[in-house]
Amino acid sequence: MPAPERIPPRSVTVEPSVPAAGEAGRTATEELLALGELTVRGRIREASNAVLLCDVTRDGATSPCVYKPVAGERPLWDFPDGNLARREVAAYLVSEATGWGLVPPTVLRDGPYGEGMVQQWIDAGPDAPEEALLALVEGEEPGEGWKAVGFADVGEGRTALLVHADDERLRRLAVLDAVINNGDRKGGHLLPGPGGRLYGIDHGVTFNTEDKLRTLLWGWADEPLTDEALAVLDRLAAALAAGAPLATRLAELITPDELAAVRGRVGRLTATGRHPKPSGQWPAIPWPPV
Repeated sequence: MPAPERIPPRSVTVEPSVPAAGEAGRTATEELLALGELTVRGRIREASNAVLLCDVTRDGATSPCVYKPVAGERPLWDFPDGNLARREVAAYLVSEATGWGLVPPTVLRDGPYGEGMVQQWIDAGPDAPEEALLALVEGEEPGEGWKAVGFADVGEGRTALLVHADDERLRRLAVLDAVINNGDRKGGHLLPGPGGRLYGIDHGVTFNTEDKLRTLLWGWADEPLTDEALAVLDRLAAALAAGAPLATRLAELITPDELAAVRGRVGRLTATGRHPKPSGQWPAIPWPPV
């Protein structure tokens, strides 16, 4: 993640509320993020909305985290309902329901600047190997181990083929993005974590009722979904049924129409058995791509 800009520390402690500490189903990390004392250490300058680097502390445990207050969000004309923070939490809940753990632990809570989302900071550490997940290559074919996305203008009238790794973790993330209708899957939103994990972050522009899927992970477009992905989609369909715990929690974060659209996307993916293709009605690649 980018280096933060230092700002004067400011902290807040929240009182336990529903769901209370120790509630079944909440992980220790989620409890720390939701109920710990949150102290702001700096601001991520490159972000278009307010993104604050913090420490969260509770019962002797401390962890770095990211806090995105609703008050620091810029309004989006095509996302008139809800806010970025709640959609980020909703994306985490759907990710957890897949069993893939593709989004860092994320909660909604009060903070020094009001309600916002708080997410565990992902840092692979200085000894973690760098992974090549995206590349620009010469020629018209991606090469072994890579999937083609499309051609990119690299200046002076030249183009290069944009490719991403043919990686199982990226493929799972592509399925998650299709479910939550991610409108901004950039290269900078892919974070290798410890132990070979891969995380996706920045899910504020998701869950729109219109098709707004924009991603750098088009390499599997129109290819058959894996058996694993189809099994996950079946589980998601059950978890999204009215009255199910996931559906109940999502209903607190996104609108009824958006929740219905999630169900519809899961149903269509299951019915076609294929990764989605660009709709042609919306730019398929986010800008800037990284």
